[in-house]
Amino acid sequence: MRNSLEKAPASNPSLSLARGLLTANLGLPGAGSLMAGRKVGVLQLVLSMTGLALTLIFGVKFVLWFLANRAAMEDPNTDPLATLLGMWLAVRWALLGMALFGISVLWAFLTSWSVLQAARKAAPPPLPPGNASS
Repeated sequence: MRNSLEKAPASNPSLSLARGLLTANLGLPGAGSLMAGRKVGVLQLVLSMTGLALTLIFGVKFVLWFLANRAAMEDPNTDPLATLLGMWLAVRWALLGMALFGISVLWAFLTSWSVLQAARKAAPPPLPPGNASS
């Protein structure tokens, strides 16, 4: 019997499992990589959660900043460069979070793609149409 904390034996997943891992990685970057036995999935998961947290926290702060400064942004007498600087200072951390999350999604996709390619190489060749058993 294998405990849940023991390492699973290394093997290539089936093609259908590799497709499922790709889907899991696109839903939660790093999850599919971890299920495939790739240690890099931990870094992908941490990167995606960090990006998600930064986006959520600083995105809310940006919305509050926008609501507080909306009148100044619409005023034609306000200095547009000062307004843009204030907007940049309010939104930069949220944009960093979005970028981190995007990088983690791309990284997880590339990891899933390599798992999928390994599963395709390990899959048995399809039978010719005339030799299929009914």
